[in-house]
Amino acid sequence: MLKQCEGSHAVAATVALCRPEVICAYPISPQTHIVEGLSEMVRDGTLPGCEFINVESEFAALSVAIGSSAAGARSYTATASQGLLYMAEAVWNASGLGLPIVMTLANRAIGAPINIWNDHTDSMSMRDAGWIQLFAENNQEAADLHIQAFRLAEEVSLPIMVCMDGFILTHAYEGVDIPTQEQVDAYLPPYEPRQVLDPRDPVSIGAMVGPEAFTEVRYLAHAKQMQALELIPQLAAEFQQQFGRDSGGLIRQYRMEDADTVVIALGSVLGTIKDTIDDLRDEGNKIGVLGITSFRPFPLTEIRDAVSHVRRVVVVEKCFAVGIGGIVSRDVRSAMRNRPQPLYCVVAGLGGRAITKDSLHQLFMEAIEDKLEPLTFLDLDWNAVNRELERERLTRRSGPIAENLLRDLGVVAARVG
Repeated sequence: MLKQCEGSHAVAATVALCRPEVICAYPISPQTHIVEGLSEMVRDGTLPGCEFINVESEFAALSVAIGSSAAGARSYTATASQGLLYMAEAVWNASGLGLPIVMTLANRAIGAPINIWNDHTDSMSMRDAGWIQLFAENNQEAADLHIQAFRLAEEVSLPIMVCMDGFILTHAYEGVDIPTQEQVDAYLPPYEPRQVLDPRDPVSIGAMVGPEAFTEVRYLAHAKQMQALELIPQLAAEFQQQFGRDSGGLIRQYRMEDADTVVIALGSVLGTIKDTIDDLRDEGNKIGVLGITSFRPFPLTEIRDAVSHVRRVVVVEKCFAVGIGGIVSRDVRSAMRNRPQPLYCVVAGLGGRAITKDSLHQLFMEAIEDKLEPLTFLDLDWNAVNRELERERLTRRSGPIAENLLRDLGVVAARVG
C-alpha cells in the first residue's frame, strides 16, 4: 500500500512486518523515530510476539541483541554516529560470532566538534568490522533493504547494517509502498538460526580461540562475505519478482551505456547526481552514474566491468580518511587495478553541507575536461582554511579550530577582552 510517511516510520513499519522477536534500542538522533515507532507497535499489540527492551546505552543495545540472537531470536536494533562508536566492541563481537542481527544505521557525522547532520563517517569507521553494509538511495529502498537484510543475514549468519542518510531520508516525507504481511512472509521464512544457545544441547559461543584456529575463523568470516556477494543479486531478483519493483542488489547503473565519464556514489546524493547528469546529457555530455548499494561486501568485479569502457571515473563520497584521502575511492581504485582511466576523488557533504546541482555541474564539467585534482573537497572555503592556518603560524596559543572558524563566520560571539 502506497503511504505518504516519514522515512523512519516507513522503516519501522517494514521492520515490524519482518516479525522481529527482540528489539533493543537506545535513542540517538536521527534514528529515534524508528525505534519509537516500533515501541508503540509492541505496546499496543500490533507487533505481537516481540519484546522491546529499553537499555541504558548503545553498547547495551547491541549487547542485548547479541544475547537474544545467540538464544535464537530474530533481533533488531538501530543507532547512529557516536552511538555506533560507543557499541564498537559489540559491533566486532556480533560479526565475529556470526550472529544475523539487522541494524539500521541513520548515517550521521562523528565529532568532535559535535555535528548531528548527515555524512557517512560513522558507517565507514566500521567498514572492516565484518558487517554487511547496504546503502539506500531513497526511502523506498531503505524499507525494501530491511526485508532483504533479514533474509540475507539469516542465510549467511552475518549481521547487516542498513545505512540510510540521517535527516535527508529518516525525516523526509515521501510516498513509500509498504508491503502486506503476506508478501513479507512469502519472501522471508521463519527464523532458523545456524547456531543457538540451547540448555538441552550446551555449547560455548565466543570462547577463547588461540593461534591454532584464529586465522581460519577470520578467513571463514571473509568467506561468508563472499557468499553474500553472490546472494545479494539473487535475493534482489527474487524481491523484484515478489514485490514488483527493482530494489537492492550490488550496484545500480544510470545512463551508463555510452558514457565517457562515470560518477560513483552511495546513498541519497545519487538523486541529486542523477538530476545533474540529466542536465549534462541535455548539453551533449556523455556521462553516467554508478550507485553502490553493497559497500560490504564490495563488488569489485561488477564495478570493474561497469567502468571498463569509460575514460574517467569520479567518486563522490561523504567521508574521507584523514591523512590519506578518499575511502570509497580507494576501494574503487582497487576495482580498477591495472586500468588506465584516471580516478578523481571528491569529498562532499561533510557534516550535512548541501551538495547542490550547481556545484556538481561545475565539478563534473571540470572532470570531463580533466582539470580536477586527484583529491577535491567540494565547496571548501579556502579563505577560512588559510586564515586559520595563518593564525596558527602567528600565534602559539591559537585556540580551538572549530570555535575560531565559527567566530570568523560570525556564528558565535568573539572573545571579550
